[in-house]
Amino acid sequence: MAPKARLAAYKVCWNAGCYDSDILAAFDAAVSDGVDVISLSVGGVVVPYFLDAIAIGSFGAVDCGVFVSASAGNGGPGGLTVTNVAPWVTTVGAGTIDRDFPADVKLGNGKVISGVSLYGGPGLASGKMYPVVYAGSGDGGDGYSGSLCVEGSLDPKFVEGKIVLCDRGINSRAAKGEVVKMAGGVGMILANGVFDGEGLVADCHVLPATAVGASGGDEIRKYLSAAAKSKSSPPTATIVFKGTRVNVRPAPVVSSFSARGPNPESPEILKPDVIAPGLNILAAWPDKIGPSGIPSDKRKIEFNILSGTSMACPHVSGLAALLKAAHPEWSPAAIRSALMTTAYTVDNRGGTMLDESTGNVSTVLDFGAGHVHPQKAMDPGLIYDITSFDYIDFLCNSNYTLNNIQVVTRRNADCSGAKRAGHAGNLNYPSLSVVFQQYGKHQMSTHFIRTVTNVGDAKSVYKVTIRPPGETVVTVQPEKLVFRRVGQKLNFLVRVQTTAVKLAPGASSMRSGSIIWSDGKHTVTSPIVVTMQQPL
Repeated sequence: MAPKARLAAYKVCWNAGCYDSDILAAFDAAVSDGVDVISLSVGGVVVPYFLDAIAIGSFGAVDCGVFVSASAGNGGPGGLTVTNVAPWVTTVGAGTIDRDFPADVKLGNGKVISGVSLYGGPGLASGKMYPVVYAGSGDGGDGYSGSLCVEGSLDPKFVEGKIVLCDRGINSRAAKGEVVKMAGGVGMILANGVFDGEGLVADCHVLPATAVGASGGDEIRKYLSAAAKSKSSPPTATIVFKGTRVNVRPAPVVSSFSARGPNPESPEILKPDVIAPGLNILAAWPDKIGPSGIPSDKRKIEFNILSGTSMACPHVSGLAALLKAAHPEWSPAAIRSALMTTAYTVDNRGGTMLDESTGNVSTVLDFGAGHVHPQKAMDPGLIYDITSFDYIDFLCNSNYTLNNIQVVTRRNADCSGAKRAGHAGNLNYPSLSVVFQQYGKHQMSTHFIRTVTNVGDAKSVYKVTIRPPGETVVTVQPEKLVFRRVGQKLNFLVRVQTTAVKLAPGASSMRSGSIIWSDGKHTVTSPIVVTMQQPL
């Protein structure tokens, strides 16, 4: 993203994991070394901010004007999985790009199941069909661990010379291939579980192998059991590697593994903030370790292709470096605001981005403000700025005690200004989110106060367009913002009114819309999310 940027790397992770002490020390070392951006492809479980080393370390960095971007996590596609949710951190989910690596499974019955793989070694003999087996059927080992192809679970007599179907789970995807290879198998088909859905991750396998979705895995298992019943012809298959395919449609798609909202710690802050490319990302690789990451893999390469929100986060870090170079006076919040308000939610077919795990339309809980758009972010028109005092007011209004707040800020803080800020949702965030608890009330309403700073043209007039969430009335006052100079700040008030919906106890429903300010040249978009919760 920023090829001229200079890099400093701080090691916080070891074989046993990433220690809080190392994370805190690395943040402080980076700040004192004078970095402009901190990229953190690390995450844990969500805990209150005063117990979260990443939240504490990043607060100190942002307080010193350093932009922090962090991975949203790979716990998707379920809800409430997003991590690194502190409002001073830019939280990045993962999307696909318009390139993939098809490797299809061709079954003996003529059916073709589409899959993906980065395997580039000697392939299977062209035109030859191989016997295919599934260790989960209980013939060649103990059903459950055999189905997962964990170490020691496959009987070499059962898999020798065959293609083995393995289910995802427990051990790493590449490790399953090694297990099959050690047992004498010639190839592997890696099938998603129900929860993985149709999200496919290409890997640099140690033997000819491909990954298929949950429905593809079911299709292959059905074929295997039907063939076993008929006993006439044993089941066969082969894997056809098709290299690289470009101009894939639709793209971008929200990656299945990308962690999703809502925000488990601060529901009034929509997370993730944005998504960026995170599937099958090409980058440099050390030569001391094979491309699969398995110790026995002796291949040496200079570049590798990996997937994860760990690959999405540094895209945003690089964009932040470019924005900081173009606008040295911008705060970390200003940079994030520029990336969020200019993000897009439409794919290359012209529809709303899809969710890879289901094939259905994705939502703001999946992509936040949308997919980053570097060129537009350079000139956003207006920004939503936030100071450290605003974050402290936010913590006060989130019912944190002063002691706990000072653990995060690592300096004296006071809550005297918090009353004036109103509620936690009034943090000057580029997205707006409200959760209504339906305690038998029919009508519910709230308001947000926001301040925008003009970073576009001196004399400009912005008019608002409101796309309200379903069943919700949204009003904005004033409807027109008249700026006389660059750097000028103006306020507006957003009122949200909605009516109770029928929900089972403990259930919730989410609806989203947007507020768009435009001067004819710049478009400044903020998602607005309304969640209704039925108490237990």
